[in-house]
Amino acid sequence: MLTCLRDLDVLDEPLEAGIGIAPDVALLVQHGTVVGWSLTDPARYLTTHFATPDPAPPIPATRRLLTECLDLVTTPVVDDLVDGEPAALARLQAADKALREQREDRQRADALLELIATYVEDYGNW
Repeated sequence: MLTCLRDLDVLDEPLEAGIGIAPDVALLVQHGTVVGWSLTDPARYLTTHFATPDPAPPIPATRRLLTECLDLVTTPVVDDLVDGEPAALARLQAADKALREQREDRQRADALLELIATYVEDYGNW
């Protein structure tokens, strides 16, 4: 599940409701106010540009790589990339390599490659 909240203070109290607005998409409500949204299966909807998502379910490797790519582009790992931390650079290199070598689920792998492409270009001097 992928969740986006307006701020971290939302985590201090339980949510009142999740209101489904589309398949796998819900608005999150706290104290009568929408405070975020959630997507039940984000890997299912990975696509490049505005292409129609692949109707087949994502393979487990794609799900793992989505998690890794999201980690790479968010704090604190992205800060480590910017600072040239060897462990973060190794993670970026490993994700890039795994996505390029993945033979199944290519449409989703290509979408993830696009997500990390700028980071590879800017920080992946290997």
